[in-house]
Amino acid sequence: MKKILILCTGNSCRSQMAHGFLQSFDKNIEVQSAGTEASGKLNEKAVKAMAEIGIDISHHTSDPVEKYLDKAWDYVITVCGGANENCPTFLGKVKHRLHIGFDDPSHATGTEEFIWSEFIRVRNEIKEAFYKFYVETLKANQ
Repeated sequence: MKKILILCTGNSCRSQMAHGFLQSFDKNIEVQSAGTEASGKLNEKAVKAMAEIGIDISHHTSDPVEKYLDKAWDYVITVCGGANENCPTFLGKVKHRLHIGFDDPSHATGTEEFIWSEFIRVRNEIKEAFYKFYVETLKANQ
């Protein structure tokens, strides 16, 4: 069983969506997500955007990365995207480190419609990128 940790700063939005997608692709993957400054709660729009396509992440928890430092991981994937964001560094045991960056929709400003469209855009980008990772990396190396 592959063990994957998805990291970002707040662990409330992008890492949670990526976590939900990977788990939906294959129940036999152990997936966790964490943040260097975990917010302690999920972004409501991220939960809603995932629910809209049938993936329930409402039960996920927003956890600090320290919770996972003592475990060994096959992959640690950072999902920070913006130039103003520092991607966290994982100091635990990991075989492969990857970066698959996305904009943070929780930083979008403007009308409610525009902000929601940013959540949908980023959700779809995460799905596409993580499905590609799943097929080309995980499935190919089974």
